[in-house]
Amino acid sequence: MAELGSRPLVEASHVTRRFGSFTAVDDVSIAVGAGEVVGLLGANGAGKTTLIRMLLGLLRPSAGEVCLLGAAPSRRIRRRLGYVPQGLGLYVDMSVAENVAFSTRAFGVDLDIDALGPELAALGDRLVGEIGLGRQRQLAYACATAHRPDVLVLDEPTSGVDPLARARLWDRIRAEAERGVAVLVTTHYMQEAQQCDRLVMMASGRVVAAGTVDDIVGDLTAAEVTGDAWGEAFAALAGAGYQVTLDGRRIRVPGVDPTEVSTVLERASVGGRVASVPARLDEAMVVLDRR
Repeated sequence: MAELGSRPLVEASHVTRRFGSFTAVDDVSIAVGAGEVVGLLGANGAGKTTLIRMLLGLLRPSAGEVCLLGAAPSRRIRRRLGYVPQGLGLYVDMSVAENVAFSTRAFGVDLDIDALGPELAALGDRLVGEIGLGRQRQLAYACATAHRPDVLVLDEPTSGVDPLARARLWDRIRAEAERGVAVLVTTHYMQEAQQCDRLVMMASGRVVAAGTVDDIVGDLTAAEVTGDAWGEAFAALAGAGYQVTLDGRRIRVPGVDPTEVSTVLERASVGGRVASVPARLDEAMVVLDRR
């Protein structure tokens, strides 16, 4: 396990990445300490994957500095990290056992597939392209952690996986953090985001909020509409261009003053009670992204 004192195991300081005239990441700073799970949030195109590629040394910053395990990213340093990209990084025309052998030996580990548990061992002779997405993600995570890395970077590791498989994977993520691994994970699932120690939220290539869930939500609110005509209220607000969500039969409009919502409903001759309520994390993301 890395011993860097109080210095983060993963650190980016004011990094920027440009592709021609387009700025994908703009003056972003982030740090992940040993034993910490940091969630990186943001809509598609927010710059999360570009930032991760710079942190791993796979992409050179246009400006700023990246430090991985106390040094600039290098092939030697990358032997001490585990990485699951969005595309999983598996070879679909190789068997499960061949993927495990290739990945672990690349990190200097000779590990038999049986050590990864009965579920994967039973699929050892199957081509990766022939097994389900859930098992593929399980395999990618096993390959990323078999060499006991000091840093674990997971780019949407549970996308397309059923809730039970997601819960099991998060148990494994927490187990890695408990042994001192620095974990950086991106996710679109707000329940997963709330399991992180800290969150960093990006929009349009910049960090727009950081901290705990409570820090990010802060005093943000949503207008909540209740009443029997909830269907008509939803249609009226959506038709007026508001971003509307349903919570049971309650309609929520994040970041909008209740009087504004009441005015729209009155013009549409739709009844309902409108109140200001605390925003949820997903609603805070909508508001912050819009800002």
